[in-house]
Amino acid sequence: MPYLATGRRVAIRPFTPADGEEFTAAARASTGLHRPWLFPPRTAEEYARYAGRFDQEPGPAGFLVCGLADGGRIAGFVAVNNIVHGAFRSAALGYGAFAHAAGRGLMGEGLGLVIGHAFGPAMGLHRLEGYSPRFLYVDGDWRDHERWAITAEERPAR
Repeated sequence: MPYLATGRRVAIRPFTPADGEEFTAAARASTGLHRPWLFPPRTAEEYARYAGRFDQEPGPAGFLVCGLADGGRIAGFVAVNNIVHGAFRSAALGYGAFAHAAGRGLMGEGLGLVIGHAFGPAMGLHRLEGYSPRFLYVDGDWRDHERWAITAEERPAR
């Protein structure tokens, strides 16, 4: 699958059905890193439902962050959720790294690529945002969720 954008160490591309086995194995190996905050799919059935939602129009957009030095191994994932078009052109980002890639700066680079893609002509968004108190019901309680805002004008030039 061709990459949508390539950086120095990572590239981004859409989810595909063929990624299920690698993705779910990485998710199972990363449970200690993710819980109680993230619950990425860990079975083939969960993956099919999760990745399938990115094929819906209108709907969220999903991206895999792949390490270039690792032969394209999936380092993590980014979801562009709650997309609103029209005059608002806004969305929220959600993301997670897998344990084998955590702490290496790969997701920071991958997020930059997704942000560029989201603000570019392919998605045409203007704002990715913000902080939401008591936003998600996770692990038995309503938790705050940080979703800092950036607009297309504020994005650093590359």
